Amino acid sequence: MRATVIGAGVAGLACAVELAERGAPVEVFERNASLGGAGCSWFAGGMLAPWCERVSAPPHIVALGDEGFAWWAERYPGMVRRGTLVLAHARDLGELRQFARRTEHFEWLDAEGIAALEPDLAGRFEHGLYFKEEAHIDPRAALEALAERVRRFGGTIHFGTEGGQGGAREGECVIDCTGLGARAVLTDLRGVKGEMLHVQAPDLTLTRTIRVLHPRTPVYVVPRGSGRYMIGATMIESDQASRISARAMLELLGAAYALHPAFGEAEIVEIGTGVRPAFPDNLPRLTRRGGTLYVNGLFRHGFLAAPALARRAAEFVLEGREDPQVMH
Repeated sequence: MRATVIGAGVAGLACAVELAERGAPVEVFERNASLGGAGCSWFAGGMLAPWCERVSAPPHIVALGDEGFAWWAERYPGMVRRGTLVLAHARDLGELRQFARRTEHFEWLDAEGIAALEPDLAGRFEHGLYFKEEAHIDPRAALEALAERVRRFGGTIHFGTEGGQGGAREGECVIDCTGLGARAVLTDLRGVKGEMLHVQAPDLTLTRTIRVLHPRTPVYVVPRGSGRYMIGATMIESDQASRISARAMLELLGAAYALHPAFGEAEIVEIGTGVRPAFPDNLPRLTRRGGTLYVNGLFRHGFLAAPALARRAAEFVLEGREDPQVMH
């Protein structure tokens, strides 16, 4: 069966890879003129942190995310599996304890243990949680790797075109991975805006994702290599991918500075926003409408859950297998 995939974000490219690897002829259509464009995948954190996500997500999100480690390791050699370090300042220790009660697969660290993992944070925190099995990837490099893999297995990618008009033809399945672009059909989708900064802090060395808990604005810092870091956290109920707000900028920078003063001297390289698609329960799903299969609602779990959803989409398209946990 031929497959047409609409959308070249992480969900679309992961589906295209799964199908192409199984021998299906695949065409990907992306409305933006180039990879990334204005898509939310381009501005993602790239954290593969299923056990941290358990703080606000059900167990099956952990299971879906756990599948992704081997998938990404095989298809993107840049995956960094050094765990996630979750910290809180002394006044927010209650946040850390609550996080621990709602998650799993971690170990408590004292100040010495934190310093052993991240020497530049020595003396700055007394307690932390270490999720040593988690990982992170560079979303932009990962998208490029997936696009190249689609081509290597015989697929084609068309930019600057919508594609898929008129639905599926005989012998073809359309897989729609357009996020909020599918809201005319998936009417309960909503947008959740995320804001992020890329900064260059050459005097600081952090080697794994750091999450700093706070009652109002928790923040995560993800290393991108060569002294560059992604700082993010915000989740705003909005469909508008407008520019970052002044308040969000101040909160992100303030939280990063509180993590380490070296961020006060950092150079801001990029500011970005993306609107993530979410269903009312914030859980991803596959939805069939006629000859089109919609892969959508990844919320903040895009790079985490996309491999597992893509696998299930390919199994449904090529083998007729349904997974009731993600099928709508």
